[in-house]
Amino acid sequence: MTGYDVALFDLDGTLTDSKIGITKSVQYALSKFNIREDNLDNLESFIGPPLSESFQKHYGFELTQAQDAVDFYREYFSTSGMYENAVYPGIPDLLAGLKSKGKELIVATSKPTVFANQILNAFNLHQHFTAVVGSHLDGTRTSKTEIIAHALSTLDKSTENGVVMIGDREHDIIGAQGNAIDSIAVTYGYGSLLELQRANPTYLVHAVEDIGALTS
Repeated sequence: MTGYDVALFDLDGTLTDSKIGITKSVQYALSKFNIREDNLDNLESFIGPPLSESFQKHYGFELTQAQDAVDFYREYFSTSGMYENAVYPGIPDLLAGLKSKGKELIVATSKPTVFANQILNAFNLHQHFTAVVGSHLDGTRTSKTEIIAHALSTLDKSTENGVVMIGDREHDIIGAQGNAIDSIAVTYGYGSLLELQRANPTYLVHAVEDIGALTS
């Protein structure tokens, strides 16, 4: 199916190139545990998945350590990191075009909703979306399956032509599958081609323009 009524968009790696801000926030958090990581490229795996999960997976933190690390991460992110970011070329035109055709657009991100709203406002994207659904600051509703389920519960229009989730990591695709909706995986973000292929999205695209061709 192409030409959906509703499009859910991931934020990091899909709407914005947030590598610098996120990886520097992780770098700052790790420094609080006397872990030095000078190469930000080594921290790209933190872009997309829930932060607590990533600190546990990549650095062997216990849950309480990971929660402390998330708090340190937010110290840097809330003041500097969220603005060390850039909208991908073509995204504003894509969103404006879809909205002009009557599509309902929603942000579905693992990032806390409060930060997602601040970022969308800072980069003049907020006006395109009818809802912004993210995680809670207390660490709940972090899985993409939960986030997408809540986003679907906010819909106020017919979805006769379906809903699609657009994202750059396997979590986006798995979340879509968990809610029985289609998915578009984008390769210009931070998930590897192999990661995305293994997740088996409905569509795999390589450029912002390709999203418009499928969702319009």
